[in-house]
Amino acid sequence: MNSTRDSAQRPDRAPGAATAGRGAAAPGTIAEVLDAALASRPDATAIEAFSGMWSYAELGGQARRAAGALWSLGVRPGHRVAACLPNDLDIVAAFHGAQRIGAVWAGVGEALAATEQEDLYDLCEPTVVLAGPRCRLTSPDCVDPDRWAELLAHDEAAPAVELDLDAPAGIAFTSGTSGRPKAVVHSQRNLLLPGAVLVATRGWGPELRKGDSFPLTILNLMVLSTLLTAQAGGCAVIMNRRDLEGVAEWISTRRVTVWNGAPAQLYDLAGRPDLDLGSLREVWSGGSDTPDALREAFAAAHGLVPRVTYGLTEAPTVVSIDPPGDEWRPRASGQVLGHYDVAAYDDEGRRLPAGDLGELRLSGTTAGAWAGRWTPLLGYWERGGVRPIEPGPVPTGDIGTVDAAGWLTVLDRKKLVIIRGGANVYPLEVERVIATHPDVARVAVYAVPDERLGQRVAAVVESAGPPLDLVALDELCRRELSPYKVPEIWSQVDALPVNAMGKVQRAGLPELVDRHRSPSAT
Repeated sequence: MNSTRDSAQRPDRAPGAATAGRGAAAPGTIAEVLDAALASRPDATAIEAFSGMWSYAELGGQARRAAGALWSLGVRPGHRVAACLPNDLDIVAAFHGAQRIGAVWAGVGEALAATEQEDLYDLCEPTVVLAGPRCRLTSPDCVDPDRWAELLAHDEAAPAVELDLDAPAGIAFTSGTSGRPKAVVHSQRNLLLPGAVLVATRGWGPELRKGDSFPLTILNLMVLSTLLTAQAGGCAVIMNRRDLEGVAEWISTRRVTVWNGAPAQLYDLAGRPDLDLGSLREVWSGGSDTPDALREAFAAAHGLVPRVTYGLTEAPTVVSIDPPGDEWRPRASGQVLGHYDVAAYDDEGRRLPAGDLGELRLSGTTAGAWAGRWTPLLGYWERGGVRPIEPGPVPTGDIGTVDAAGWLTVLDRKKLVIIRGGANVYPLEVERVIATHPDVARVAVYAVPDERLGQRVAAVVESAGPPLDLVALDELCRRELSPYKVPEIWSQVDALPVNAMGKVQRAGLPELVDRHRSPSAT
């Protein structure tokens, strides 16, 4: 448990994991995030992407042009700017430009279906949509790449805008793995803070070359790429490929030092020790559960133990992470970062002792180097405005523990708990067992209704190669789990549906079970 009382005093905290923060200070606004590098190293590379690279001086100039272009389109402070653009230079400049005029940024994923893009559009009601080649929106608010290039060429400056560090600055859509996404609203203060904390606690400087292959339309990725690297004076390497060979090529040719990927990507890379990942100093795994066996397999193949993270759209981004180096704890997702206080709470909202199981809740720490720096999300964007959250620690919806040294372990999503005959079954616990089988690529455990027991346990598996032996999987579960936790319905599919972060999309899993149902192996 990262206690607000003890977090700055405990000697058992790993150095750099949660308590460090020496000399760290987030810039006042996102408009100022480039200032330190512009003053000391204006010609250093700030962004490297598919279409080229920009120095800090060039990024600053492009951000100024983007701000002017948006202003000419009628964007004013508080207006929403949506972007459905590929991972490349333009989306980075547009983000910085929008922040300079006090606009509220919202990313619309290119991979989403037309109806899904329309849902996000309807949620945030943007004044302008920067539309790339995979944007399926038909709104008159859409600005195509040719029109955007023309506006940038005009090089018109936007007027100076007085920016409020705590006003709405970005909308982050929850992943929607179980239903319709929610629109989480963050301030510039909270978009800048993760980068400040991670740069300070991990000792990064201008040598940092952080690679990201997740879509930058995800707000958390903007936070962990350009806003983070700018505070280190390093380079954000924006990848346009997520496949095995593509990721490896980007890492090796651009000499990436830190890369974060989904567990499925790490799984694929662990099977290819021949690929050159030698420039890496850290590999992060996040977005979904990372089995302990995957850490070991990746380390055996490439010499680095992945740093497992736990993050939240509502935080935003990283809440806990393994400390630098090789230290880790089985099933844990790292140590809570020093600007947070995270603990488990019971159903009545009472804080539980360190190590007890309950719903994880998030607040800002009141002690140590980062005391008072974090403020909660502003709320949720609904019907043209922000619906504030309830006061108090922010519920995460995750069931887990935080021990006395700050190590955080997630057992499962609270709303996904299966109640079988009055006993709780946590799908993630069962999935972790099934995922240890070498032929399982992905697995999802889900509830199906039952008249007698209320719910039964179903498992849907995706093979990493040949068809899976469901009898063997059943036997594996019976060796490792209590009988009531063993799946009673097994299904095998060619591919489980996943979102842009690699998380299994749970909406529709009962239909998958029905279409691919196999009798229990018992």
